[in-house]
Amino acid sequence: MTSQTTIETTGSGDKAPATPSEATSAKGLRGHPWFTLITVAVGVMMVALDGTIVAIANPAIAKDLGASWAQVQWITNAYFLALAVSLITAGKLGDRFGHRQTFLIGVVGFAAASGAIGLSSSIAAVIVFRVLQGLFGALLMPAALGLLRATFPAEKLNMAIGIWGMVVGASTAGGPILGGVLVEHVNWQSVFFINVPVGVLAVALGIWILLDHRAENAPRSFDILGIALLSGATFCLVWAIIKAPEWGWGDGRTWAFIAVSVLGFALFSFWETKVREPLVPLALFRSVPLSAGVVLMVLMAIAFMGGLFFVTFYLQNVHGMSPIDAGLHLLPLTGMMIVGSPLAGALITKLGPRVPMAGGMAATAIAMYGMSTLGVDTGSGLMSVWFALLGLGLAPVMVGATEVIVGHAPMELSGVAGGLQQAAMQIGGSLGTAVLGAVMASKVDSDLPGNWVDAGLPQLTPAQQDQAAQAVQQGAAPVPPGTPEQIAAKITDVAHDTFISGMSLASLVAAGVAVVAVFVAFLTKRGANAEAGAGAAHI
Repeated sequence: MTSQTTIETTGSGDKAPATPSEATSAKGLRGHPWFTLITVAVGVMMVALDGTIVAIANPAIAKDLGASWAQVQWITNAYFLALAVSLITAGKLGDRFGHRQTFLIGVVGFAAASGAIGLSSSIAAVIVFRVLQGLFGALLMPAALGLLRATFPAEKLNMAIGIWGMVVGASTAGGPILGGVLVEHVNWQSVFFINVPVGVLAVALGIWILLDHRAENAPRSFDILGIALLSGATFCLVWAIIKAPEWGWGDGRTWAFIAVSVLGFALFSFWETKVREPLVPLALFRSVPLSAGVVLMVLMAIAFMGGLFFVTFYLQNVHGMSPIDAGLHLLPLTGMMIVGSPLAGALITKLGPRVPMAGGMAATAIAMYGMSTLGVDTGSGLMSVWFALLGLGLAPVMVGATEVIVGHAPMELSGVAGGLQQAAMQIGGSLGTAVLGAVMASKVDSDLPGNWVDAGLPQLTPAQQDQAAQAVQQGAAPVPPGTPEQIAAKITDVAHDTFISGMSLASLVAAGVAVVAVFVAFLTKRGANAEAGAGAAHI
């Protein structure tokens, strides 16, 4: 095993001191590992929050700006498309120019785009600036992991990634809570304006604390064709996933985009074997643990994001909770991720990633099975048990898979590895929402007509049945205005029972995905290059 020598520079280009004592006396807090972690956590928090916080604001945005449902969907889709397509390329930029620079540019751009959204007076402007948010967020996320990898020594890296994972998980799960408070008590613009002071804080800390680390053999050129092929292939894949619920998985358009995506990835793989400095050296994937880590991250995101998607509808539409109450009911999930992530980091440092990650995915499978048993009358106590178990199960996987991916990549590709990790999570989350959504839609379409008739309700026309099914897939009761109370109660019961059956089947599918992930976890091992950075770091 060979370690890569790193060239560490400050923002002004001065060479960093070679020893911990010199670093401490000459540079103060600059480059200090734990303060570096705090700095990148502030920036990462903005991006992770925006993945879920905006969903709460979408109805208010639609009402205020007169947007259609399709336009509202683009508020979310534009962000995720830009983020997923750009992550690996953005990681390469960090490897080439330094992660400190790309992190700071990402924070400034993300905060500026957030402020511009808050000032927007048209839905088109909101969508354009959401694209910019995604692009700048893609710069920020891999750079954060690259900085941690370069700053922390091997024995402390898992704990750092654990805290990093805690921030990502807690921000993702806590987004609906904060979004509900801001939309209900301030306005939808505040959901975006809140990123501005956070961004200012992250930039100030970054200028003061972050130390740039570059590998001695960092890339010196760009694989332009590789960037175009990978970006196009990823776009087609994510686009197919996003549009599949609308078009249908059997539609020719869905499969046309998937086919173009497969062709794009094949051409990208061929080109990467020919170019002198490839965007993603395919030799990375000869590492079985790294490949397993990527697959594990996808599977984890399918179960997590897909399951979370239905839980919000369940709490708000079936149990009639406000967005704030629904968010508070998810606190056991958020709390266990906050507690579990640093503990998982410590456990993985002692035992290696295999057993903690396999155990985490087993706990996730049990939690998803438990969520398949939730009903219309399930109490908060039982819900909290399954939500807490889900958070406890996800924590070691998010930490361990990240360490496996980043730790098995050489130092000069730490940004690419960070982008790969984030891209896997974004694609997995989109895939989970789409596939589990298709399972839900199929179950509702199958059960709703029979449940409707069995309840003694009037026969629906095909058009009415389609409209009713769309409402039921979100847990809403399709009660027309002026419907007698007794009939409305029957419609509500049918809608909720049918939604529960769909959510139960989707949760069982997610549990099955988690079971597969248990076996994938046993293919991983501790990162062979984890100690390649941070030789001069002072803890």
